[in-house]
Amino acid sequence: MNYNDWQRTVPASITGDALWRMEVYRLALFAADLGWQDSTRLAADPRTRALTDQLYRALGSVSANIAEGYSRGSGKDRARFYEYALGSARESRDWYYKARHILGEEAIRPRVALQTQIIRLLLTIIPAQRGHTLHESAEPYDLEEE
Repeated sequence: MNYNDWQRTVPASITGDALWRMEVYRLALFAADLGWQDSTRLAADPRTRALTDQLYRALGSVSANIAEGYSRGSGKDRARFYEYALGSARESRDWYYKARHILGEEAIRPRVALQTQIIRLLLTIIPAQRGHTLHESAEPYDLEEE
């Protein structure tokens, strides 16, 4: 399944939502659908049954946390959920790496690349939502009383 073909199958109830404009959300939904197919293959092998659940939950958590964050009123609250999505994307990439022995390197390579793309997008979005970064003052501390 490729991304463009997949997008045509997504119902209007999802594509009509403003959240759909976020590329990272669309990629995360696509990854979760790919993960459903991959999980089915992994569940068939007794050696990877436990991994199957971990992978599918992590993949589903990415888009769910992006959706949750998108619905928050403040940038700080949005950033918190996007950070959860970031953790789940990293976890998904880790589980895919561990599944390479069953799914094969050829299947894993684009999945890992997709998770990496999601991670990079989230690493751009999170600081922008926070609106500022914390910096240590360049001025020396004056501990003497005046």
